Amino acid sequence: MIQISVESSRAQGLVQSALIAALKRLLRPLVRLLIREGLTFPALSALLKEVYVSVGERDYVPADGRQTDSRISLLTGVHRKDVRRLRSGGDDEVPGPPAALSLSAQIIALWAASPDFGDGAGAPCPLPRFAEDGPSFESLVTRVSKDIRPRAVLDDWLDRGLAHFDSRGRVALTEAALVPREDFEQLAFFLGRNLHDHIAACDHNLAGRRLPFIERAVYYDQLTPEAIARLGSLAHDLGMTALLTLNREANALAQRQEGGPDADHRMSFGVYFYATPEPHPQER
Repeated sequence: MIQISVESSRAQGLVQSALIAALKRLLRPLVRLLIREGLTFPALSALLKEVYVSVGERDYVPADGRQTDSRISLLTGVHRKDVRRLRSGGDDEVPGPPAALSLSAQIIALWAASPDFGDGAGAPCPLPRFAEDGPSFESLVTRVSKDIRPRAVLDDWLDRGLAHFDSRGRVALTEAALVPREDFEQLAFFLGRNLHDHIAACDHNLAGRRLPFIERAVYYDQLTPEAIARLGSLAHDLGMTALLTLNREANALAQRQEGGPDADHRMSFGVYFYATPEPHPQER
């Protein structure tokens, strides 16, 4: 029994050591972002304490269903007084997407995915503003929501550079609508959602659960800036093709299965490309 205990403790120590090394790496860009935006360590510490208590309370419920302050404190290392204060502090639900983003995302997804408005390959077609017979920007917006005027959506998109009029006066979607670059609120929302799902997929796989999620990357170093530019362009084209293809298929499935008794799951799929100068191996 002693030998088993020692081996178990050693294995746990190795796991924690590997996890800490990974955390040091993944936290660096996050901390860089926080410092740049003025979010200091005490603010992050208070936020982490709140999240630890929330996760301990919701994700580690004992078999008898009786969750106590003492048990959460033991699980998380957060002092029992803080656990009690945070548990009685009210709602800690993660906020949803900004309302404008939620509506725009639905419209853009339908525009790209539906054969009524797209080119059949997952790319959105330019649309006339109005049309008595056939697809139009107005019919696109009203299919998603009848509570907002299509003109209001169009004016907002034109102001933000998400859409423009082509040479034939049709409404055309710009790439900025698919890859937002300037709206900090939107970018921050995607930061939280996309990284949450990426880390959650890694957690699922590290836990050794069956049917692991795909979580892969291609890594090369010792590349020139010219090679990086070429690979970045290729990654962009391949990534957008994959995203538009999956969006088209997901939209079709969602339309067919909407309201079904087991239609209670969500999914996400993403791609990324990152490059930075790095010292040559001999110089490290």
